[in-house]
Amino acid sequence: MKIEHIAIWVKDLEKMRVFYEKYFNGKSNEKYRNEKKDFESYFISFDSGARLELMQMPNIPDSKNDVSQQYMGLIHFAISVGNEEQVANLTEKIANDGYEIIGQPRWTGDGYYESVILDPEQNRIEITN
Repeated sequence: MKIEHIAIWVKDLEKMRVFYEKYFNGKSNEKYRNEKKDFESYFISFDSGARLELMQMPNIPDSKNDVSQQYMGLIHFAISVGNEEQVANLTEKIANDGYEIIGQPRWTGDGYYESVILDPEQNRIEITN
């Protein structure tokens, strides 16, 4: 069994697509559009086989979660980039491009080397070895 994909509602579909393609080597499909529902989406595929669905539709309310707090429910997802050096390098590149780093690269008590970043729409992403 495997997780097939994770879906995120987004405001700026194109900006989010470019972010995951640029920093995580994702490959996007052609944009799907359902005119009747005014719905658009992309599936971003990764080398591991996992996919991320980015979805946009008017009138989806903003999340009430505060990114600096922890709440029940899905709080982050992790993307493995291979090793400690790649975690540090990618985190630095993302920071230099103006995105927020909320957890600097470090070893965790459970054996991961990871950082925590916010994507353009404030979703938490762990970059891990």
